[in-house]
Amino acid sequence: MSAFKNHKAPLSIVTHNTEAMAAKTGNVYKSIAIMSKRANQISLNMKEELYERLSEFSSFTEGLDEVFENREQITISRFYERLPKAAAMAISEFIDDEIHFREKEIKE
Repeated sequence: MSAFKNHKAPLSIVTHNTEAMAAKTGNVYKSIAIMSKRANQISLNMKEELYERLSEFSSFTEGLDEVFENREQITISRFYERLPKAAAMAISEFIDDEIHFREKEIKE
């Protein structure tokens, strides 16, 4: 159904050890930057997948007065609303070492 269905990220707010996160990169700010970039990627992928699935239900009628309620469309939208947030998924992936990152080499 969805690539995000089996994600093990928590649905609610969880406190994380920032020292453990900082240990992976040597700097807490680098770790946060990596997680935020990954969260943006996840968010974009989720939006694309949702829009692709909802595009099946779009109708190109001239009148905007007609709004059709479709049960399938509502269940798809609710499914995506219930998923963990992209930031929670990114944090979970970072903690579980599922994110691969590299640093740019700085020329001196």
